[in-house]
Amino acid sequence: MPGGDFATVYDDEVWSVYGFFAYRLPSVADAEDLTQRTFERALRAWGRFDPERAPARVWLLSIARNLLIDHYRADVWARQQAIEEVPEGQLGSELPEPDLGIEPELAEALAELAPRDREVLALRFGGDLTGPEIAAMTGLTLANVQQILSRSLRRLRKRLEGGGLDRSKASSVRARSR
Repeated sequence: MPGGDFATVYDDEVWSVYGFFAYRLPSVADAEDLTQRTFERALRAWGRFDPERAPARVWLLSIARNLLIDHYRADVWARQQAIEEVPEGQLGSELPEPDLGIEPELAEALAELAPRDREVLALRFGGDLTGPEIAAMTGLTLANVQQILSRSLRRLRKRLEGGGLDRSKASSVRARSR
């Protein structure tokens, strides 16, 4: 099989794919579901995987990124349903709390970033991709990726340090950004 054994690739990359979704979605269940769907789609396409074109992680995160786009599109469509079509239990006025286990301050700070900035952060820190891999995947230049990462991390750090986050949490964000 090209690119080695699928089970080995799964073992090596499952947490990178899950990490990407964890940065982009407020729900553990959604992140787990989309991670599973990524690997299902990858398994079906495994015979076409070419490690000469891209490493397995980049290939998998490309699949994950497309699934995330589909997920958001489906969510927009669901919100456009007529109110009569929405089950009564889903008509509550409060949004569900995120359940990924990240600090609420970090979730709020991430939510304040532009979608492209959140995506680049998710690919770098959730998906563990390098700057050149992110640039190739997104069509951005490497300089642009580096600028987005730097600017976004500065904004997060400023928001977290200025927002009353305790020093241990702020220093953990600082350490990750290096």
